[in-house]
Amino acid sequence: MTDSAPADDHAAEPAGWLTLPEVAEHLDLPISKVHQMIRERELIAVRRDGIRRVPADLVGDQGTLKHLPGVLNLLADAGYDDEESLRWLYLPDDSLPGGTAAAALAGDQAREIKRRAQALGF
Repeated sequence: MTDSAPADDHAAEPAGWLTLPEVAEHLDLPISKVHQMIRERELIAVRRDGIRRVPADLVGDQGTLKHLPGVLNLLADAGYDDEESLRWLYLPDDSLPGGTAAAALAGDQAREIKRRAQALGF
């Protein structure tokens, strides 16, 4: 499902990253719980420079963005792997507040993001 990926993969990258131990510390969770969250698609992690990292803006003070697990599951159901899901979340889109699905998901456009992710499966 790479036809929606930008030509320049770096154009679809989050501004900041957290390592898994940093996520665990930020959320005050054991590292095993962070690994479980990734397995259960509550959080997305990809390798950068050989280290699994999580986009920093997807992790809030109380946990992950509320609607992120639903969107990640919809993308997986549409056949997207983690790299492709990350590109989709950060693909520049002027029709969305904040300019990306990830930014809109953090705002009040979660339903629209879910609708767009669901449409990918058809």
